[in-house]
Amino acid sequence: MRQTAVIFKRELASYVATPLAYVFTVIFLVLAGSFAFFFGGFFDNGQADLRAFFNYHPWLYLFLVPALSMRLWAEERKSGTLELLMTLPISLRDMVLGKFLAAWVFTGIALILTCPIWFTVNYLGDPDNGVILASYLGSWLMAGAMLAVGSCISACTKNQVIAFIVAVVVCFLMMVSGWEIVMGWWPDWMADWFIESVAALSFLTHFNAFAKGVLDLRDVLYFLIMIAGWLTATAIVIHMKKAN
Repeated sequence: MRQTAVIFKRELASYVATPLAYVFTVIFLVLAGSFAFFFGGFFDNGQADLRAFFNYHPWLYLFLVPALSMRLWAEERKSGTLELLMTLPISLRDMVLGKFLAAWVFTGIALILTCPIWFTVNYLGDPDNGVILASYLGSWLMAGAMLAVGSCISACTKNQVIAFIVAVVVCFLMMVSGWEIVMGWWPDWMADWFIESVAALSFLTHFNAFAKGVLDLRDVLYFLIMIAGWLTATAIVIHMKKAN
């Protein structure tokens, strides 16, 4: 854990030292507020809740999170510092975990900065704060899952633009896999259990449960397993690249 903390502090400091962190935060806050108040009909709904605010989080993350994760490993490979990292007495697991946690914590900080919207709702009415808190947790977990996907894609290429585009595509497919229109594309001979299993991988399906205030252990485990699985894949890819 000490080695993980070293990488974590290094990466988190790099976010603060670069304009990317501030651009990401400002864009996220502006878009999140704009979608909630102007496009989500926050005031027109006449209800003291943040459903209009959280409904747009998956689509904001779809582009902003890959933009944040694309530099995790692609930049290291392009600049040649990955080879230097490999020579340090730090395990590959600690490097992968430290980089991911720094990006995830930074995303959490950006999410926390939206709390004034939560305070505003409490000032205007009497919302169910339990539902709002569950929605924040689900939003952060979903962002973590997308970051893990982006981390793996970033490890596969030196080009950050390619890492961004591929991560967006993969995350989009994992979001819409539970839609009925998508499930209808499968051929008739495909087994129902397989189609249902693919649909169960949808980010939206599990996030919507949080947005409704339902804290189901299965949804929490889903995001944690997704994070662990994609980070493991990241470590495997980096190890393969190192071997080559």
